[in-house]
Amino acid sequence: MLPAGMITYFDGKFVDDAEATVSVRSRALNYGLGCFGGIRGYVADDGKQVLVFRLDEHIQRLCESAKVLYLRPPGTPAELAELHLELLRRNDVHFDVYMRPLLLHNSTAMAPILDEATTSFTIFCLPLKRYIDKDAIDVCISSWRRVADNAIPARTKPTGAYLNSALARREAFDGGFDEAILLTEAGKVSEGSAEHVFMVRRGTLISPPSTQDNLDGITRRSLIEMAGDLGVPFVEREIGRTELYVTDELFLCGTGAQITPVKSVDRRTVGDGGIGPVTRKFQQYFDDVVHGRVAKRKSWVVPVWG
Repeated sequence: MLPAGMITYFDGKFVDDAEATVSVRSRALNYGLGCFGGIRGYVADDGKQVLVFRLDEHIQRLCESAKVLYLRPPGTPAELAELHLELLRRNDVHFDVYMRPLLLHNSTAMAPILDEATTSFTIFCLPLKRYIDKDAIDVCISSWRRVADNAIPARTKPTGAYLNSALARREAFDGGFDEAILLTEAGKVSEGSAEHVFMVRRGTLISPPSTQDNLDGITRRSLIEMAGDLGVPFVEREIGRTELYVTDELFLCGTGAQITPVKSVDRRTVGDGGIGPVTRKFQQYFDDVVHGRVAKRKSWVVPVWG
């Protein structure tokens, strides 16, 4: 449940959350014309400060998405970053928080046309501890294929493309699973419904490249750099479906999911069915990084207060 009196940024103003609305005639609603971001902040160890994880990188990706989708951000990247911080201050945020910036083609004209001049921009926030409320999850390979980059560019986090994710996730839930992994049309591992895929085989961390019709993930990129910090070998390459059945460890990652271990794929147990040692190592290190405990990575977190 949202705290009472939440404030949202909408088209140049900070307004009561209930006032941040679009018309039922909006192209954004009717055709899914827009893109969004997902940004997290974590309460520091003092219980008061909030540290926003990789804010500049999230803003950069949002601006790149806008370029692809003919949307017009309402300011420079630095100005957009400050709007996010100001939103948290106005909501007096001293808890783990999720922020969602949205760029929308908000014209009420009939046709699905991409027109920079009709861009609306909004940011809302909400308390968030865990996106996936399980220590480890069971996943399936979806019968739905990840939409191709040459059809709907997944690297832009387009709003309309999440129908693809929703269909895969509903299929997973109906089958008794917690999440789905989608393949490309070529049958290679792409990503989860809203998470990237990492597996560990013979001590090496492996992930498919961001050219496999998936998002250019900021958490994914961060974990690749963290692998160097932890001395874990990393390889970026295509992954076949059946490799997931015989891998030693498997986890999903993302802004929402953080690092979520996978205990089975299509009812094949991953490893011994528990959380593997490499996965645990990354979970702990990630937690230390986002809470500002790692000197080497302090530039990755931006303080909201003071």
